[in-house]
Amino acid sequence: MPSAFLTYAALGRLQISLFAGLSAMMGYLLAGFYVRTGMFETGLGVFLVSCGASGFNQCQEQKTDALMERTKGRPLPSGSITLQGALLFSMLCAEAGLLSLLQAGGNAASGGGLFAIVWYNGLYTLLKRKTAFATVPGALVGAIPPAIGWIAAGGSYADPILLALCLFFFLWQVPHFWLLGVACRSQYEKAGLPSLTGVFSEIQLRRIIFVWMSATAVSCLFLSATGIVHSAIIHAGLLTLSVWLVWIGIMPVLHPNAEVVPLNIFKKTNYYLLMVMLLLSADKLFMLS
Repeated sequence: MPSAFLTYAALGRLQISLFAGLSAMMGYLLAGFYVRTGMFETGLGVFLVSCGASGFNQCQEQKTDALMERTKGRPLPSGSITLQGALLFSMLCAEAGLLSLLQAGGNAASGGGLFAIVWYNGLYTLLKRKTAFATVPGALVGAIPPAIGWIAAGGSYADPILLALCLFFFLWQVPHFWLLGVACRSQYEKAGLPSLTGVFSEIQLRRIIFVWMSATAVSCLFLSATGIVHSAIIHAGLLTLSVWLVWIGIMPVLHPNAEVVPLNIFKKTNYYLLMVMLLLSADKLFMLS
């Protein structure tokens, strides 16, 4: 695979940006009544906005990234791209993404994309250097893509179902990133970033993360009860997934002396969200067929 592609894929965090684009398409599908070209335009727009925000973030944190094992291989600290080149890539992606959202969903959708960039690169990135709790306000960014999709399909920001959907994505983000922070705590400390392990003991962190994971599972069931899900099979699937998530979260609490690999739980939270998205989308597609 060409090195240039790998460089730009790493700069835009291809997998995370694809995930954001897919969640926007899911939001569009849940609010709309048909699979239309606008759904794909919205997904592309959010994907590009996410790539741009990621690139800006790496420009902002290139010195910090160089100090951490997990991030020192990124394009800027590794020297595979210049700061000017990274900024140009980020600006082009962000502009193209906002234009795509404007075309797909008008000012409301494009405004949501702009808000995500400002919140992520303006607030969250700066707070990361100040407090270990930056993830809590930063988690709002994860709730924006499905909201953009919902709006682009003609929905309202004030719709209670959308609020329930955004709450689910918001709650999921917090334990997801705290698990990553716990796994990389020594690297964060080396880079001079605040770490949760400097605030809480290990057993306290296990309990706190379990509470957030449980809240995520409950919010999924609440979302299922809003009327957006129609199939009994999908209801059962969401219930099963949520029980599984609670089980994953409680095991480290029930066995405080057992060794826990945070990255393993981190990956399972990713699988959980992906499966929930697939089930919600499948329910809507079944209703449309």
